[in-house]
Amino acid sequence: MKLYFAPDTCSFSPHIVLQELGLPYDLVRVNNRTKRTSDGENFLAVNPKGYVAALRLDSGTVLTEGPALVQYLADLKPEAQLAPANGTLDRVRLQEWLSFISSEIHAGSSPLFNKELPEPVQAIFMTKLFNRFDLIEATLTGRTYLTGDRFTIADTYLFTVLGWMPGFSIDLARWPGITDYRYRIGARPSVAAARAREAEIPAVE
Repeated sequence: MKLYFAPDTCSFSPHIVLQELGLPYDLVRVNNRTKRTSDGENFLAVNPKGYVAALRLDSGTVLTEGPALVQYLADLKPEAQLAPANGTLDRVRLQEWLSFISSEIHAGSSPLFNKELPEPVQAIFMTKLFNRFDLIEATLTGRTYLTGDRFTIADTYLFTVLGWMPGFSIDLARWPGITDYRYRIGARPSVAAARAREAEIPAVE
């Protein structure tokens, strides 16, 4: 398999999953501006949508969209229990979280990357995000992870997008449960290993 990534993007979530599962993979860095890759490809030929993450399977098939990728990977090694079995209510609950993170946290924070966004508009997005953080904070009360006591692919996704918040001048210390949660996941060996792998690949012009 080959994972196409860009630093500090949502591609870090499937990268953590690959490390958790111990699956062999190649890593290809993408320049989000030029769409060139570290192995000399035009990324638009890999994923016409133009954004990471993308996963090229050994068959040549390319999969895209983070929530789909992490589920595909988890199902390759079900004994790791990063996702409940398909067809179960627990799997639907996991998909519920993946959808929430995608639409409410990932997409909800994306406009804040635009530094020219007027402050009143930024405030609207932040207020909505803060309400979502309140919900996550309440969910984590008495839980180690989003779905309970077991680490899942939903946690890799939420951890990744929460990592963007300092860049928006959002201090997550306001939510102590979320703060502890981030430290707990950040201490996992898979996170350190994924960061180290990404750091080995030089920037692409």
